[in-house]
Amino acid sequence: MKYLLDVNLLLAVIWSNHPQHPRAFAWMAGKTVSVCPLTELGFLRISTQPKAINAPMDKSRELLKKFVEERRAGWIADDLPSLKSSPKKSEAVTDSYLATLADKHGLRLATLDTGIKHAAVELVS
Repeated sequence: MKYLLDVNLLLAVIWSNHPQHPRAFAWMAGKTVSVCPLTELGFLRISTQPKAINAPMDKSRELLKKFVEERRAGWIADDLPSLKSSPKKSEAVTDSYLATLADKHGLRLATLDTGIKHAAVELVS
């Protein structure tokens, strides 16, 4: 199985000081993973946000690039029209889109978020 990593999992895997890093890093063993523009942008936005990780942009970009190269992460385009996903509320717009995008590409959306309800989601435990 191949996985599209959502933003929260990407943050946890890359930042060793993230509280979920050990769990996320252990889950990654032997997995084939992918990213997309939306997850990459979300990683950069939260990584550089003063109220979150507050890392410099150049360091965040460097860590993302290193992760993608070392893990040989695939890359999929955000090629799903936004109205093809079906969120039930505003908080689910991005999660629903990513799960539907993963499904379109024959992937599962890997996440730490227990609140995402979609057939293509795999909760990292």
